[in-house]
Amino acid sequence: MGGGGGGGDGEPEFQIAPMIDVLLVLLIFFMSITSAQVLRIDKEIQLPVAGDAKKKEKNMMNEAALNVRWANSKSLITFEDTKYEIVEPLVELLRQRKEANAKYRVVIRGDKRLPAVEIQRVMSVVAQAGIDDISFSALNKE
Repeated sequence: MGGGGGGGDGEPEFQIAPMIDVLLVLLIFFMSITSAQVLRIDKEIQLPVAGDAKKKEKNMMNEAALNVRWANSKSLITFEDTKYEIVEPLVELLRQRKEANAKYRVVIRGDKRLPAVEIQRVMSVVAQAGIDDISFSALNKE
């Protein structure tokens, strides 16, 4: 009995176009989130080598990268694409970030040619902002 209008026979057809639309939306979503969270790192900095360096866990929302370059016998601090020769504005910015997020931490990316006294100065800047969770970026092999 039945012949007519339903077309219920046969296999259901898989629609690829809506699936591609969904995948493109997801791709754009994840690309935009990832690019917003990527730490701004200075590629010219030569990191020191520490044999015991461990890979860090991926938690970039609570983390800031301070790039400290050694150029012309002086250190240059860069944070979020801004160079700071006077550190007071940087201290204030880091203090605001810490107040907004109690788990906020700083990763210092210091050039391996940087004198220890300069690293100590950068640590002092971070401490003035009230941040006590500091780590250093290093390579575990040359």
